[in-house]
Amino acid sequence: MALDRQRIVTEAVALLDAEGLDGVTTRKLAARLGVQSPTLYWHLPNKAALVTAIADAILDREFGDMSPPEPDQPWQDWLRQLAGRLRRALLAHPDGARVVSASQLSATMAAISELAMSTLVTRGIPLRHARVIVLTVERFTVGHVLEEQAPRPNPEGLKDFDMAAFTRRHPTVVAAITDYFGPGRTVDDLFHDCLEVVIAGAAAKAGATG
Repeated sequence: MALDRQRIVTEAVALLDAEGLDGVTTRKLAARLGVQSPTLYWHLPNKAALVTAIADAILDREFGDMSPPEPDQPWQDWLRQLAGRLRRALLAHPDGARVVSASQLSATMAAISELAMSTLVTRGIPLRHARVIVLTVERFTVGHVLEEQAPRPNPEGLKDFDMAAFTRRHPTVVAAITDYFGPGRTVDDLFHDCLEVVIAGAAAKAGATG
């Protein structure tokens, strides 16, 4: 099979899924493709270009189709859905949020931002404020997923952790976590509740323009 950019990126995403971002190296990728590392540079000149190509591939799978809200759909609801799609795209791959946050000039991320900002401007929100709203929602979403995908402490690292002492020092933090994650509540609820604070605040500042 001929080696082309699409085949390289597809294999790079598979390598990401198998080993995470730290395992995505040109040496390993070349070995999977049965070529020498310099061959890859004809299509992707460096690691930064490879990471950006992976980011675009990750996002394209969720955002293969993008459209503005229907005329009667509030922009707030549409933006919530957009953020949810972005989160799904990132969670679909190990280190998905790290890949997208490390990408440089991702064409797909730019297209998402373009659609979101132009949608808000069409609804009467000034361009400067539209940009702030969209960037806040995007960065909150990526940051939230970075936290979700961060490695959890292993048992060895927790063996000397004194939970009782931690609770005495931070009683409100522990009580809040315990209270929030009652029966049936998940990190999905946390994402949506935090996102609601972001978008509700944006809508209030924008005067809840349609």
